[in-house]
Amino acid sequence: MKIGFIGAGKMAGAIMNGMISSQILKPNEIAVYDINQEVCSNYQTRGFHVCQTISELVSNCEFLVLSVKPQNFSDIMAEVKPNAKSENVFVTIMAGISAEAIKAAVGFDAKVIRIMPNTPLLVGYGSIALSRVEPASIEDFNFIKEVFSSAGKVEEISPDMMNEVIPLNGSSPAYIYLFAKIFVDRAVKLGFDADVANRLFCNSLIGCAKMMMETGKSHQELIDMVTSKGGTTYKGLEALSRNHFEQALTECFDDTIKRAYELGK
Repeated sequence: MKIGFIGAGKMAGAIMNGMISSQILKPNEIAVYDINQEVCSNYQTRGFHVCQTISELVSNCEFLVLSVKPQNFSDIMAEVKPNAKSENVFVTIMAGISAEAIKAAVGFDAKVIRIMPNTPLLVGYGSIALSRVEPASIEDFNFIKEVFSSAGKVEEISPDMMNEVIPLNGSSPAYIYLFAKIFVDRAVKLGFDADVANRLFCNSLIGCAKMMMETGKSHQELIDMVTSKGGTTYKGLEALSRNHFEQALTECFDDTIKRAYELGK
């Protein structure tokens, strides 16, 4: 089989769904291993090749997608190592786990492609950062790039920036959802219907994204387009400044990266 997924959670599922819908591969060309038997049964019903052990999957697949929590890295790699070979390409979506850690775990100079996806892949519009680590080839990388392009928008970045990219696209949805939750909850307290408030905010987010991507204007120019001196937005921005909004977000960004390095140790 061309590719196997060690861990078949929601993120892996979104990637596999993209591959099938875009006809990159057929279900019977994809292997799946997960400790959750119900998940495995569902994939087996859909025609995927379900493996009973990690060893079975590693023995039968060229590309190995490591889609488990970083905290489980050591345990998983102990099962991967006995059957790993130089032809394998290790594709990891585990935050903070470096290519060097994977090479050390298998005991040879393995081919590694690091991926940082995000949860909007579940609705077909995620943001995905990818990097190639030699000896992974351009051909290896292009195949994985095609696979992930079927689920969202991909950007190739330098391997040494894979931890630094996490707050930009891996973790950023959580921070955006918190922003939305605070505003929508506040609107509901003032008497708005929750669904109406959520739609208003979400459509604003979609529009803001398009403005940032399509107008060519800087972030500050876009802020200035909304803000009039002494107006409502101006007062709101004053409140954010007074409460150290920029400092809080900067620390949020930096602490996310710091934790990625901690997970990789």
